[in-house]
Amino acid sequence: MIYREKVSVIGNIQLTDDIFDLNVKTKDIAKAVIPGQFINLYSSDESRLLPRPISVCEATGDTVRLVYRVVGEGTKEFSTLKSGDEIFVTGPVGNGYDVAFINDNFKSAVLFGGGAGIPPMIELAKRLTIETNVFLGYRDVLFLNEDFPESATVHIATEDGSCGTKGNVMDALAQSKITPEIICACGPMPMLRAIKKYAQENNIKAYFSLEERMACGVGACLGCVCKTVKTDEHSKVENARVCVDGPVFDAEEVKI
Repeated sequence: MIYREKVSVIGNIQLTDDIFDLNVKTKDIAKAVIPGQFINLYSSDESRLLPRPISVCEATGDTVRLVYRVVGEGTKEFSTLKSGDEIFVTGPVGNGYDVAFINDNFKSAVLFGGGAGIPPMIELAKRLTIETNVFLGYRDVLFLNEDFPESATVHIATEDGSCGTKGNVMDALAQSKITPEIICACGPMPMLRAIKKYAQENNIKAYFSLEERMACGVGACLGCVCKTVKTDEHSKVENARVCVDGPVFDAEEVKI
């Protein structure tokens, strides 16, 4: 169920030059969150009618944590929110990762997060009860790498080699000598393409959380469609709406 709430800001801190960490108190949303889902945040500026979708980083008790990058006027507005402010949101939206399926059918999991795709991996890692290795990819400045549960082993890759493996998450995986049983990933498209190729070559099940620009955020506008191998019942063509049919998909069902 998707709820519409006016939520209260608990805290909003800056993690890097353009990454912010927003915590809000909710009535029903936090308890309903599945890892991989997102929240639509609405601007107080009437000229910005469309919501901004932000993936859930953590959901604890009645609190939802949203870690986001400032990329436009909407997210710039959110970065100015302070404790006690209120904002309208809807959520949780979309399909998340099937945690029960993963825990029941595998002994270990490998999670990949790249850039803005790192936050949703935290809630997923928290809920997995199997051995979990997390590979995080950064350009240079680290964030959230110390926020994963102690049960998850974190591996870091940086483009400049300032921390962890020099290169990308696939380089870090190769260096680790770990062979995944199942993969869950969120991040930029080049990263997901490389992971899909690796998963196909090694016959590994993989699930991706796709990042797409969204307009309505509720599946009505078809502004965030992705190509699929199946015909969508809504549009009658081979695509799916990332906002409601995803954002989490079986990697074999999407063309990326």
